[in-house]
Amino acid sequence: MKQRTSSPPIQEEKIISPYGLQRRNMLKFFGASAAIITIGASCKKDDNPMPSNGGINLGSGDVGILNYAYALEQLEAAFYLQVAATPYSGITALETAYLNDIRDHEVIHREFFKAALGTNAIPALTVNFSSINFSDRSSVLNTAKAFEDLGVSAYNGAGKLIVSPDYLTIAGKIVSVEARHAALIRDLLSNGTFADSVDANALDVSKSPNEVLAIAGTYLSSVIDASNLPTS
Repeated sequence: MKQRTSSPPIQEEKIISPYGLQRRNMLKFFGASAAIITIGASCKKDDNPMPSNGGINLGSGDVGILNYAYALEQLEAAFYLQVAATPYSGITALETAYLNDIRDHEVIHREFFKAALGTNAIPALTVNFSSINFSDRSSVLNTAKAFEDLGVSAYNGAGKLIVSPDYLTIAGKIVSVEARHAALIRDLLSNGTFADSVDANALDVSKSPNEVLAIAGTYLSSVIDASNLPTS
């Protein structure tokens, strides 16, 4: 059993997203009243000088898991930013509003992890969306469904690897938002299918970081090295 250690101190941070969403509004998504969690000096960046695949090293421990989440949020934010910039043919006003809301959420999640990780954060990733037809509704929404399902399964699989209860709480709050996104996208594709992602036990799917990154890598030019992430 993992030994629980005390969490780094919660520090005051001012964050403004690219859409002018100020800190007080961003924090509503996480239920914090006065501050966000910032990783302190006690969480040392763990860089492997010889990464196993020559890629961007996520690090180890909780820092590594938060960088893993940050990488996925970068991917999702980049996707929805492109959707907003190049709306697909025939998009309705309601669909535009929904997808813009999801875009804003993903940007907030991305900026949250970037600020919380501070100097421990991995660099900005380069995406590769060449397989997506952004002018086609089916291509966009089915990709959105795949990304949201992947995000839910990623957080579900990573939860057991997090030591800090504070970070686990934040992950739980974010995964619930991702699940709402997944349900909405399903209904846009086929009304009434919002809960079709659960298994026979009415539970969402869980995937390991290696499983998730193998799928996410299809949409990334950047190579991720997850060799130092905890596995249990």
